Amino acid sequence: MTTLDIWLGILQGCRVTASVTLYALLFAVPFGLAFGIAQYLTTGLLRFLVTCVIEFWRSSAVIILLFVFYYALPVVGVTLSAMTVAAMVLGLNTGGYASQAVRAGLQTLDHGQKEAGQALGLSRTAILVLIELPQALLVMSPTFINLLIQLIKATSLVSLITLTDMTFRAKEISQVHYEPVPIYLSLLLAYFVLCYPITLFGRWVAQRVTPGREVRRGV
Repeated sequence: MTTLDIWLGILQGCRVTASVTLYALLFAVPFGLAFGIAQYLTTGLLRFLVTCVIEFWRSSAVIILLFVFYYALPVVGVTLSAMTVAAMVLGLNTGGYASQAVRAGLQTLDHGQKEAGQALGLSRTAILVLIELPQALLVMSPTFINLLIQLIKATSLVSLITLTDMTFRAKEISQVHYEPVPIYLSLLLAYFVLCYPITLFGRWVAQRVTPGREVRRGV
């Protein structure tokens, strides 16, 4: 089997890998923003409950969550498609980490800005949306890019619940042609090709966002 044949076979699963990533973002972004803001604003018992939800998705093993939601839920009468399970599990796991970036970004802002907003008569929601969140999102952007890279790499696990992503295709080819070394080396390179440009973009963004939450001149 030629190297070209191996690459063509692996790339047949690229569409599934991309689909899982995009659908997972539909879970990750709202979850990360909502729960990060909630953890920042709440106190007491409510904050504890929000933290419990975050930590469940952030601290649980992704591979176990995939198996539970795909193989165990049908036992109690709940059946979800493999794509739904993959997007939900990977997305909420990523969202758990994103929520901590959101909370930390909001907490590092100067409290004087909130006080200035209050002096102008702005509501707490208006201060959050118009003053705090835009600045925090700028600071958090390098972290979000890193989480996107982690999400793409984590999609390799969805082959375990029958989705024909790049990893699944590599496994199929290996079982047919019995050439695991060149096949899995090609798979490794394929993930590198997908992730490295995003890594470079993340570095470019990070170089322009200082720890002091200011943007470098010329941006």
